[in-house]
Amino acid sequence: MFRPTGFADLAGKRVGIFGYGVEGRAAAARLRDVAELVLVDDYPERGPGVLLSSEGGLDALLRCDVVLKSPGIPRRRADVVDLDLHGVAVTSALNLWLHETDRARVVALTGTKGKSTTTALVAFFLHCLGQEALRLGNIGQPPYDPSIDTSQGWLVLEVSSFQCVDLDVAPGIVVVTSLGADHLDWHGSITQYHDDKLSLTRAEGDHRTLVPDTPTFHQIDDQLGGELRFVARDTSHLAAALGLIGAHNNSNVALALAVVEALTDTPVHDVRTAVEGEAFTFEPLRGRLTLVASEEVGGVTLRYVDDGLATSVLPTMAALEVFEDEPVALIAGGYDRGVDYEELASVLAARRQPTTVITMGEAGQRLDAALRRHRADLSRGAATMREAVQLARASLDTGGVVLLSPAAPSFDVYRNWEERSDDFTSIVHSLVR
Repeated sequence: MFRPTGFADLAGKRVGIFGYGVEGRAAAARLRDVAELVLVDDYPERGPGVLLSSEGGLDALLRCDVVLKSPGIPRRRADVVDLDLHGVAVTSALNLWLHETDRARVVALTGTKGKSTTTALVAFFLHCLGQEALRLGNIGQPPYDPSIDTSQGWLVLEVSSFQCVDLDVAPGIVVVTSLGADHLDWHGSITQYHDDKLSLTRAEGDHRTLVPDTPTFHQIDDQLGGELRFVARDTSHLAAALGLIGAHNNSNVALALAVVEALTDTPVHDVRTAVEGEAFTFEPLRGRLTLVASEEVGGVTLRYVDDGLATSVLPTMAALEVFEDEPVALIAGGYDRGVDYEELASVLAARRQPTTVITMGEAGQRLDAALRRHRADLSRGAATMREAVQLARASLDTGGVVLLSPAAPSFDVYRNWEERSDDFTSIVHSLVR
């Protein structure tokens, strides 16, 4: 079977691009002048020239020399497995890019929560030292997009669990920020999700693996590859100076400091000093415990916080920890991908401060069912984001935090998490005068 180890191997080949979203379009742009392309997607709205997988697209892929699969398509899906069985090599554009790139310049960050923030921190810390660095992957653009010059500087890459599965070589540094439950519909089980996520640490090539110094990672050290380093939380006030909310960000900051130390041979103390001088210029990523607005109503203060990128249970529980001493009205739910909500329900039921949960979508219904096994008075359903915000606001008669932290993806109603966060933000601004 033909097995490419770089884009150069695809010259003159018939190449299928399965999934024509952001990654598929970038791959097509990279290969358009050198290969015969077959564009296939599950959804008909992807544009002209794109074959629908259910209407001849899969047959067309079977006639390709190689298929570049986009991350959103599960690696173990029957039609993808069928390609392998028929002798069609299936890989990803990111894997080909890594094979061709100087991997010593690449840092790949993954994790159930914290990977986006830590990716942003690594790039920012490098800039504070006067080093050139690009943020790429989920947080930015695919690194193989021909419009991006990756020939210079450090390449800081956010990698999802979907992408880890297709990578068979490792960058110079791999970071795993946390490990919880997510994307179980894609991976099939939490055990498989963890194995897929951690597979990047076990990929071929000399590399260092950095993980938090927590019991979770010590218990699974036999599943981690590379030159392993456990990184303790940062005990300074750097996270607060950067405008980051929540104790978990002390771990993200520590990992970023350790990465930059490893890349540049600059002692952590010196990196921290350089960052402290520029901390006021750092812009925390939206949708990650971002304060949208605050208001005084009847002598009490209400704050509205957007944690819309919390699309799984673990980051939502982390957000609740941040506000453990304040009343909270949590807006949660959305697209149901089979995540177990029992632990989140238990955490919500055990809160000492007044707590209301406004649930949305099918995932919200399952969260509501889990909550009712603990306390029947915690949750209320909402059909729209506006209704959810209004119910949340009305429940906080003594003040507190209206927190959008969905613990579920947005795909039932919105195109992506950004659109859901934008809707929340717009509604809040329309209500807060």
